[in-house]
Amino acid sequence: MKSPDPSTFTLGLLQMRCDTDPAVNVDRAVTGIHRAARNGAEIICLQELFRSPYFCQRQDPALFDLAEPIPGPTTEKIAAAARETGTVVVASLFERRGPGVYHNTAAVFDADGSLCGVYRKMHIPDDPLYFEKYYFTPGDLGFRVFATRFARIGVLVCWDQWFPEAARLTALQGADVLLYPTAIGWHPAEKEQYGPSQREAWEMIQRSHAIANGVFVAAVNRVGHEGPVNGGLEFWGSSFVSDPFGVVLGRTSEGGEELLVVPCERKRLDEVRRNWPFFRDRRIDAYKDLTKRWGG
Repeated sequence: MKSPDPSTFTLGLLQMRCDTDPAVNVDRAVTGIHRAARNGAEIICLQELFRSPYFCQRQDPALFDLAEPIPGPTTEKIAAAARETGTVVVASLFERRGPGVYHNTAAVFDADGSLCGVYRKMHIPDDPLYFEKYYFTPGDLGFRVFATRFARIGVLVCWDQWFPEAARLTALQGADVLLYPTAIGWHPAEKEQYGPSQREAWEMIQRSHAIANGVFVAAVNRVGHEGPVNGGLEFWGSSFVSDPFGVVLGRTSEGGEELLVVPCERKRLDEVRRNWPFFRDRRIDAYKDLTKRWGG
């Protein structure tokens, strides 16, 4: 097993298309984990709900059959891949917690294949073609950081990435990096008019989390068109890693299946926070109204 370098940790983001057969997607992810490890990745993150196409585009009770318990068949395969490669793996899954209780859950495996724990997506969207409230119970574990072999990682999921509170509360627990498994794309009819600005906003908000919290941030998205030919969603890829100053260290394309491997220097955390000491200057005595729904 690879010995960690105290001066760096290396991220691997696996950007995939999804087949209709879950077994094909799991095998593709396992193959990708091994490839990422061969390319130097130590912490490997899969995209949101990688086991299937993004099923939340419609409300169909039969789709609950896609869910699995954790631990379960898929986590056994991902745990084995983490153990065989000596890497940390973050796997986003449709969790069947019990009858009628399902979550959008990220499972974190350490480099020996052990389950460090899970994060259950806290913010659940309900928008056209993103009908997640139908499927997912909001997370009840709070915001979490996992002490892994190579780094302390905070895991948040997709819609969470728009909320500065989620990033802040996770970073305050000592995260070196925030990882965002993601499934986001364009409504084809909107792409020409709004596409560039939508994707720019998506990247910008996450880079702002990196700056505001002095942490590395990484988002891994899926690619490909899913759904009706003249509708559905076109997932825009563009997975990326940002350093604590918001500098993009690597980015994938819009449409291709790609592996992005990015080394992250720990000294950058100290360099940025010494010069922009936001944690030092926070007015924790003045933020009580953040727990209100609306201040007006």
